[in-house]
Amino acid sequence: MPVCDPLFNETRRRARRVYLGLIMQELDQTVTIGATVPTGFEHTAAEEVQEKLEATARVSKNRGRIYFDITTDKLLKVHQLKSLDNLFVVVKEYDDYQFKTTKEEVQLDWQELATKLPWTNALEVWKLNNSIKKKKGRRKRTNPTKSDQCGNVGTKSTDTVPSDPEELWEDLEALEVKGNQRDVSSQPENDSEEEKHSEIQDQESGVTPLKFRVTCNRAGDKHCFTSNDAARDFGGAVQEFFQWKADMTKFDVEVLLNIHNNEVVVGIALTVESLHRRNITHFGPTTLRSTLAYGMLRLCKPQVSDVIVDPMCGTGAIPLEGVMEWENSFFLAGDNNGTAVSRSVNNIKHILKRTHDGGSSSGLPLDIIQWDLCNLPMRSSSVDIIITDMPFGKRMGSKKKNWELYPLCLREMARVCKPGTGKAVLLTQDKKCFLKALSQMEGLWRKLHTVWVNVGGLHAGVFVLKRTAVVFGTTSEVVMEPHTATGSQKENMKDASQ
Repeated sequence: MPVCDPLFNETRRRARRVYLGLIMQELDQTVTIGATVPTGFEHTAAEEVQEKLEATARVSKNRGRIYFDITTDKLLKVHQLKSLDNLFVVVKEYDDYQFKTTKEEVQLDWQELATKLPWTNALEVWKLNNSIKKKKGRRKRTNPTKSDQCGNVGTKSTDTVPSDPEELWEDLEALEVKGNQRDVSSQPENDSEEEKHSEIQDQESGVTPLKFRVTCNRAGDKHCFTSNDAARDFGGAVQEFFQWKADMTKFDVEVLLNIHNNEVVVGIALTVESLHRRNITHFGPTTLRSTLAYGMLRLCKPQVSDVIVDPMCGTGAIPLEGVMEWENSFFLAGDNNGTAVSRSVNNIKHILKRTHDGGSSSGLPLDIIQWDLCNLPMRSSSVDIIITDMPFGKRMGSKKKNWELYPLCLREMARVCKPGTGKAVLLTQDKKCFLKALSQMEGLWRKLHTVWVNVGGLHAGVFVLKRTAVVFGTTSEVVMEPHTATGSQKENMKDASQ
């Protein structure tokens, strides 16, 4: 029968779907996925995992990481979670690993560990994950950059995730054709790990070996070795076991060795670039991570028809995360810096183009405006939620200028926010100045709680505020009227803009 026959092609497509289903079933043994998240938002990320995957996530003792169990048919959905930075599949976890007391003994330990780890299922998940990544945009790989949490490198796009099984099959098939060195097949349960390893080597014989590297993240002061020592020694053992080729930049497989005191987790990375870059193409000097922006939004629990304002939006990270997840709310964002507004507009166009909306701004419930923060073009008591990343006084503005800026910000925010029901979620590292300004506004704002986060190595706070029932203008806060701010104060706010 000719290959071009429509009936033949349809039969072939159905066979592919069936076979793909069988592959999924073979791998449906529950696997453990690890993820790095913005430090301080571990429980927020765990809530999203429960909500969208119906899986219970556990927070690691090592801050900034969570773990959860899924079947591989949910791997696509994992990539769509908004709270997670980097993903990896867990090979093995040790809650109380007993390290030896000398470097020589530890080195021998690493060699033994590499030979007895259950690598096979994790490598199958890695291979399946590669087929998913091929559908997330086909950008060129550029010079790798180290991420600030997991150490993963590379710049592969993570824009979209395929949902069509036919497309997933085509990627799996292409992966097989491209090189048998990537074909690490699952084995019968009664096979030993050594036998599985031997068959893997047989499959890879005669072809270029996989390239790999080991990245070690270590915390604790009772180890007789450094992170580099562990990465080198364990990497040498992995290389000897698999006969892979070590390459620190152009690697195929990244093996992760996470050590926190006596807790040891060995994993294989599923991302080469942090997922926090998903919505931003035009960056500013202090662009907020998308995952952190999403965590802040979850703190304020947006409801249908809520009006949500980011008065210092910078490149638009917060409102962009908002419209992608809470499309039944309306977002209004602005900045007094024209360059920042232009970057926000370009980021919106990127999202619209990616979602095939023709580049029209009407495709998202979001408006971007250039405005004066001291004179917001909104009616009093018209906003449900205010959420923004305030200037830290480091790369933007200064600590001195914040003493003038923060009280003015809080007062104007109080004017536009609905009394009794309005909320504000504000991020700042300048805690002393913020708390002083908040004390001046205690008649208008009440602090509910604070989430402490790590922002680029800086210890910052996400302050969740509730608007009191006091009507604006009836209290005695001694702060300059927003509409009469001086020219120097407006210039200060321009310097502090993102």
